[in-house]
Amino acid sequence: MSTVSFATAARDQFLGGEFRRSYGWLTACVHRLVGSRYDAEDLAASAFTELAGMEDVSHVRQPRALLTTIARRLTYEFWRRRDLERAYLEQLALAPEFSDASPEDICEAIDELMRIDAALQGLSAKAREAFILSQFEELGYAEIAQRLGVSVSMVRKYLAQAFTACYALA
Repeated sequence: MSTVSFATAARDQFLGGEFRRSYGWLTACVHRLVGSRYDAEDLAASAFTELAGMEDVSHVRQPRALLTTIARRLTYEFWRRRDLERAYLEQLALAPEFSDASPEDICEAIDELMRIDAALQGLSAKAREAFILSQFEELGYAEIAQRLGVSVSMVRKYLAQAFTACYALA
């Protein structure tokens, strides 16, 4: 047996054994966090998918600790997406001209909001707030500066940072 096939067999054995040992346990842990068995199963499966996607698992000494960390991050992302989705749908309900949006359009818009949210996560809180005030509340630079307690030139810098982050998505 070659070294490559031996390493692959050992990896497959590790992943299969860990899945059998820990999937039910991880699902139960995540279920306590999210309250839905179905969402917990999806998140646990995604955690194992990330583990399986790791190039080298030979260094993993505490797989349950790693799986817990991955699952918590995925749960956080799940909550953020759900919160963004809920906020978007609430705003959509308030705008009668958009009430006939298709489920595909809604899903696409939510995906785009998630991408923008992810891009803005690397910015300071004030830069994110400036972007939101500019784009969603349609405030001018002076109004944003007053709300944030900063200068107009600082608002320009914040918005430049935010737009740069968003343009990187394209």
